Amino acid sequence: MALIEVKNVTKVYSLGDVTVKALDGVSLTIEEGEFVAVMGPSGSGKSTFMNILGCLDKPTGGQYILEGTDVGRRTRDELSTIRNKELGFVFQGFNLLPRATAQENVELPMLYNGLPARERKERAMAALKKVGLAGREMHHPNQLSGGQQQRVAIARALVNNAPVILADEPTGNLDTKTSGEIMELFVSLNLESKITIILVTHEPDIAAYSKRIIRFLDGKVLSDQGSTPVWAGKGQ
Repeated sequence: MALIEVKNVTKVYSLGDVTVKALDGVSLTIEEGEFVAVMGPSGSGKSTFMNILGCLDKPTGGQYILEGTDVGRRTRDELSTIRNKELGFVFQGFNLLPRATAQENVELPMLYNGLPARERKERAMAALKKVGLAGREMHHPNQLSGGQQQRVAIARALVNNAPVILADEPTGNLDTKTSGEIMELFVSLNLESKITIILVTHEPDIAAYSKRIIRFLDGKVLSDQGSTPVWAGKGQ
């Protein structure tokens, strides 16, 4: 069974008298442990597609099945639970609380699970260590570089042991060197922890880290091809 199945998914928005078909019959599967890049110009449907995968929006038609669950049939509370336990999110703007420490930011998803403070702290510390931020737990976002802030965001995405990370332009606010370091971190998480990573990017050099590239155009899948990642043969 595929981790993700998208079957003839459509998404239609009504803007006054105008109807916009953001997704038009999209079908694809994503297996556990894949590293997928999603590309396409503005308005191509890639962001709508990611919102549906992230249970932030529901399709107008078709089916989205995550780990055997038909997401379209879930209630709002059930979707919230899926987002918390099954999906980790990483955004271009980091989305960290400025007055919270790195550790407190990473603990946030666990607050909704009712985990005791000691376990939250232990898991947050372990996640920060995993992304190379041991010793920075008490730093606030304004005391961290952009790359370090994104590492905190990745640790937050990891802390509930979600099998899927959805990353939306995760290097968009970073310089070239730091972008490469963040992508290498995603590669190691994919290879070592078998986490499925689905990443939206408009940058070919970032997509080149993935093993599969899906291109959207006008709400449809234009192409879906395997890719030899730039790190292949470098010992990872």
